[in-house]
Parts: sequence; structure tokens; C-alpha cells
Amino acid sequence: MKISEILSNDFIIADLAGKDKASILSELTNFLETHGAIKNRETLHSALIEREKLGSTGIGENVAIPHAKSEELDKIMTLFGRSIGGIDFDSLDKKPVHFVCLVVAPVHSTGHHLKALARISRLLKNENLRQNILKAQSEKEIYSCLLDEDAKFI
Repeated sequence: MKISEILSNDFIIADLAGKDKASILSELTNFLETHGAIKNRETLHSALIEREKLGSTGIGENVAIPHAKSEELDKIMTLFGRSIGGIDFDSLDKKPVHFVCLVVAPVHSTGHHLKALARISRLLKNENLRQNILKAQSEKEIYSCLLDEDAKFI
């Protein structure tokens, strides 16, 4: 699975406005609703909050990968956001989160959902990539950084 299969260049937010986990999750679900990707942001938002109650999706190294399933979707969808200043996401390593990659999968998706999470996690473990994304000047540059790094994986 290539990142380009689940993330489009118009689903990048270069500067997240939210200052904490709750506001970031609201911002991400609002974005999806505004861009016509979902119809009911409240349902998705609730699913994300419930998932976070099981344990933070802040996986460390300034990365969070919140995820949930939705009856509205028939394929996996991803939204990537960058926070220049960093946000408290209750991360495992207690570091602020600069990179949030929201993954929303169809309700009956299991294998593809897990592959997407693994691919994103593997991709964002690269410190050079994270530094390049922080330096990027636009959504287009961020997307290019992600695709360039992803191309290095088979």
C-alpha cells in the first residue's frame, strides 16, 4: 500500500489551529465534513474520542495517528496535519505532537486498516522526513515530502 493510495494532496493541513487533542480532533473532522469526505462529523468525532479513551494514539516522536471506522466510507481515507508549535496529545513519550495523521476506514475493513496504520507509522519514524515536513512551506511541499519518502519503501 502506497501512501498516495490513501492520502490525496488536498487532504493536507500545513498549520493546524488547534492547541490540544480535543480541538485537533474537532478541526480534522470539520475539515473532512467541509470537504465533502463525510456527511456526519459528529459520529466520526465521537468514534475518535472513544478510541482515544482506550489509549492515546500519540505514538511518540512528535507523531499521532488518530483512527476510527466509519459507515460512510467504502475505502480508507487519510488526512495529514502539521502543528508548527506542537500540541499536547497525551503521547506515550510525553513529547508535543507536530504531525497528526488521521486514518478513517470503512467499518468492515481490518487488514487494509492495519496496513495503513503500519505504513504511516513506519514512514513517520524517519527523523529526516519529520524535519523536512517541519521546514516545508506549503501543503504541496508536505505532500511531496511524504510521497518521496514513501517511494523508498517497497
